[in-house]
Amino acid sequence: MVTSPEDPNVAQASYPQSGFPEIPGSADILLIRHGQSEPYRPDAPFPLVDGHADPALTPNGHEQAQRLADRLATAGIDAIYVSTLRRTAQTAAPLAGRLGLAPQVEPELREVHLGVWEGGEYRQRVAERDPIVRQVFEQERWDVIPGAETSASLSARVRAAIDRLAAGHAGHRVAIFTHGGVIGQALALASGSRPFAFLSADNGSISRLVVIEQRWIVRGFNDTAHLNGHRRH
Repeated sequence: MVTSPEDPNVAQASYPQSGFPEIPGSADILLIRHGQSEPYRPDAPFPLVDGHADPALTPNGHEQAQRLADRLATAGIDAIYVSTLRRTAQTAAPLAGRLGLAPQVEPELREVHLGVWEGGEYRQRVAERDPIVRQVFEQERWDVIPGAETSASLSARVRAAIDRLAAGHAGHRVAIFTHGGVIGQALALASGSRPFAFLSADNGSISRLVVIEQRWIVRGFNDTAHLNGHRRH
């Protein structure tokens, strides 16, 4: 007997929407921006570590770190990485303590180098609307600032570091406590966007990449749900 596709007695195939699949061997990378750091004062520049400004967290930043720990304590994190700058280590400390994991230092995920504006001067220049700052954002490159890191240098080190960490943690979830410039660069590389398209991650926010071999997939940007109701300064 020939049946019609509309025959109610014939079982029809059903294809529901599904979520993002688990990809065997992929690395789930959480890119976490450090908590709020100390304000810059022209009469007291930040100390430098290998030429990079190294402010500590504010009390507000420490509270953001605690809220991150609350959010991620049951997230199945297998390893924690920080940059060479103490604001990332201080932000990671509450989560590391909860999980019993020792943060590992990844030097290549330090913040972009700001040349002659290191030590905190960049913040002052932004607040004063310096013409060079306008050029930085119009041209979407840091090396408009004298002596600052080139786009090629930043891109190469961020790509190399994330590829290396992803390969070392295939099938696992990793929390990387890093900086706004690094997160912006990583997501631009993953998405093929303009260089500064993602240069707006909040302090204490979580962004996410899934990395399978050489393929990077953006799964989230600037998640601050754990900071809802948090005071901002």
